[in-house]
Amino acid sequence: MTDTSKTPDGPRRGTHTTYGSSDPDAAVLDAKGLRALAHPVRVQLVGLLRKHGPSTATRLAERLGVNSGTASYHLRQLGAAGFVEEDTGLGNARERWWRAVHQVTELRDHDLAALEPDATLAYLRSVAATYTVRTQQTLNSLPSMPREWREGFDMSDWALRLTPAEAVALRAELNAVLDRHRRDLPDTAADAPEGARRVGVIALLLPELDTPESDAGPDPAAGAEPL
Repeated sequence: MTDTSKTPDGPRRGTHTTYGSSDPDAAVLDAKGLRALAHPVRVQLVGLLRKHGPSTATRLAERLGVNSGTASYHLRQLGAAGFVEEDTGLGNARERWWRAVHQVTELRDHDLAALEPDATLAYLRSVAATYTVRTQQTLNSLPSMPREWREGFDMSDWALRLTPAEAVALRAELNAVLDRHRRDLPDTAADAPEGARRVGVIALLLPELDTPESDAGPDPAAGAEPL
């Protein structure tokens, strides 16, 4: 989820970001937006419209494995919250087409998260559930994936010991690396080099503040033999 364009405050971020660099084209979450996205189906619907372009409730429902009535209901709720809108240039009186209003959603306000803890947690859980679905879909297709793409596949984790400031700096460094690569958008796919395919990069920086300090092992200084 990258973009080669820049903003005054830094690179354009992923589809769903938390406390990241400001993007003037982003949907900035408020309390209403948090509640609107506090459902995995809605997060997935927004993601599909951003990834593939305008579509109908029926087509989106097929992709998600839900019925069209469910997809239609959630699209209307997303429309009321300003995340999607009807594409009046497509479809007809019997078939409504929807498109994403933004390409990025940002949760910028730390105070909002404190004021709306339940809605914030529900939104973040919806995003996490969507990431899990995407990961499982890739794993299911791995056996039939061409070898050159299997060699590019990766699932890794690192245990680091950082200060809060260092964690923020690490996030910025990772964003800068991703920013150097070509972003996938519905209207730019035709301009990509031959052989280019969509690649999803999901970054999770997870503070583990409840981990017992004993897990880090004994303090070398405390157990050192006197010289």
